Amino acid sequence: MAIQNRYEFMFYIQCINGNPNGDPDMGNSPRMDPEDMHGYITDVAIKRRIRNYIQSAFEGQDGMSIIMQNATIINKTIAQLKEKANLEFGDKKPATIIKARQEACAMYYDVRTFGAVLSTGPNAGQVRGPVQITFARSVDPILPLDISITRVCVTDTEKAKKSKSAIEYEIAESNEDIDSLRTMGRKQFISYGLYEVRGFISANLAAETGFDDADLKALFEAILNMYEHDRSASKGEMSVISPLIIFKHIGTDSDDTQRARQAKLGCAPAHKLFELVNIGKKPEIEFPRSYQDYDCTIRLSGVPKGVEVGFMENPFDDISWGELPDGNDWMHFV
Repeated sequence: MAIQNRYEFMFYIQCINGNPNGDPDMGNSPRMDPEDMHGYITDVAIKRRIRNYIQSAFEGQDGMSIIMQNATIINKTIAQLKEKANLEFGDKKPATIIKARQEACAMYYDVRTFGAVLSTGPNAGQVRGPVQITFARSVDPILPLDISITRVCVTDTEKAKKSKSAIEYEIAESNEDIDSLRTMGRKQFISYGLYEVRGFISANLAAETGFDDADLKALFEAILNMYEHDRSASKGEMSVISPLIIFKHIGTDSDDTQRARQAKLGCAPAHKLFELVNIGKKPEIEFPRSYQDYDCTIRLSGVPKGVEVGFMENPFDDISWGELPDGNDWMHFV
C-alpha cells in the first residue's frame, strides 16, 4: 500500500575542501548565487547520488532498478518495459500508455519516487513523482577558490601522436625534453560550506506511483548514506550531517476517515514547518570550518497540531519521533 501521510524533510550537507557541484558553463567553478554569494547544489545532483546508492544497495531486488543510468538510451528502456507488459511497441493508445506507465512504476524505484518523462519514442507517458527536492543552499556565503596544480606526466606529445605501438611511444618519450612531459592544471573548490536541503513527499502522488513505506525507508537510508559511497578527489570531504529532520502529517480529527484525509493532504503549509528550524554560526565563529561551528534550533513549541517531528540519525535506524537522538550536540530544542 502506498504511503498514507504527507511528509516534509530537511537535511544538511557539509563540504570540506571540495567542489560540491561544479558549473560546466563557469569552468566547473562551484555553483553560487551571484547576488549574495551563497552556494547551491542542484536537485538533480542530489537525486543522482540517491539513485547511485539505491542501485548499489538494492541491486537485484524486484522493483528497485534505476531507469536513469549512466550512458543508456531511455527509449530502449521504454521499449523493454512495454515488451515486459506484453504491449506493442508502436501502440500509443491512452490505455496502453497507462499500462506502460504502471509497469515503469513497478520496475523502477526512481520513476516511482521522482517521476519521469517517458513520452518519447515508444511512449510510456509521464509520471509525476511524489518526492521532490529543492536546490541545496549554503547557510553562509561561500568563497570559490581556483588553484594551479602540477601534473608530472602528459597524455600525449606532438612527437608521440604518430605512434602505433607501445615501443614507438617509448621511443618518442625518450626523445622528449623532461619539461615537455609535465603539464599544469586547475582545481576549483571551497574551503567549507554547509548546505540546507528541503524535500516534499506527497501521499496523493504516491497513490499513483505505488511509493510505499519500504520506498520511504529506502529514500531516507539513501540520503544519509549517499556521499559515503561517492567519494572523489574533486568532492573533497562531503557528508550528510545527521540527523535527518522529518515532518509527518497525522491529522487531528476524531473521525478516522476525516483524520486519514487530513494526514494525506497535510495540516500545515510546508514553509511554516521549515521556519521552525533555525541555523546560524555560533557567536564566536567568524569563518566556519565544521558543522559544529553552527547551532541549529528546532522550535517544538510551534509545531502545529496534526504534525509530528521526527529524526533519523543513522541510515538503518528507525525514525525517533519527538526527541533528538542521544549524543546529538549541534541541534537543540527550544
